[in-house]
Amino acid sequence: MYKLITSDMDETLLNDNKKITPKTIDAIKKASEAGVHFVPNTGRGFMSIQHNLIDLGLSQKPDEYVISNNGAVIVENKENQILQVNPLPFEIVEQIFEIGMQENVCVHVYTVDDLYIWNLNEDEKDYLTGRVKDWHIIRGTDIKFLQDTPITKIIFNIDEEARRISVQDYVHEHVKFALNVSFSSARYIEFNDPSADKGQATMALAEKLGIKPSEVIAVGDNNNDLPMIKAAGLGVSVANGQDYLQSEADYVTQTDNNNDPLVEIINKFIFNEK
Repeated sequence: MYKLITSDMDETLLNDNKKITPKTIDAIKKASEAGVHFVPNTGRGFMSIQHNLIDLGLSQKPDEYVISNNGAVIVENKENQILQVNPLPFEIVEQIFEIGMQENVCVHVYTVDDLYIWNLNEDEKDYLTGRVKDWHIIRGTDIKFLQDTPITKIIFNIDEEARRISVQDYVHEHVKFALNVSFSSARYIEFNDPSADKGQATMALAEKLGIKPSEVIAVGDNNNDLPMIKAAGLGVSVANGQDYLQSEADYVTQTDNNNDPLVEIINKFIFNEK
């Protein structure tokens, strides 16, 4: 029996209106009542999904969890207790940040609790609104004010795939550090410490809970979900998932993120409904 479901948020659990539908909420609550842990697994900070936890009935609950910042942070929902942080070295963040400034892209820098943004444009603001609250807009090109604060990831907003790949190659060439680099939401290139990804965090949490990898379902749609898709006993891509993710998944849902794929997964694999 599966004992833990971990799911990406954007373009997976959330529909294009940035909502979790009542049908999906009911299915997740039913699974939780049956003893299954439901763990949101997001590239965003955990504070940005507190309203979603309220909807799911998981807010402030002991022994329920969130994996955030692309696997760099594990949080217990009760009192938002931080259990694990895997930050990047500041000198590496600084090098990546300087490249972002040279490229004149919108740069996000995540700490455990906060999000700092440089070069915010209107398209990016529209995308973030309804997903993220209380970000800090920073003027200028200085990041040294964060040098004593653990930084969990840095990302660039680049809409064109070819340019994301080009920037990835440039960073690999100029930053001599074994970064975990991933793409998400068809708009971001994300940089984490190699100790931080959604798969490693999922397995660390499962071990803490005494849950075997074979008892874990992981659900996602994009490149940064690949580590957890590979690590879980059942790796699932939603129907709108990227082609390469679907090819790696054990199961691809018939439904996309606008049509309750978590309901399909829970009914099929938790309650064995035809």
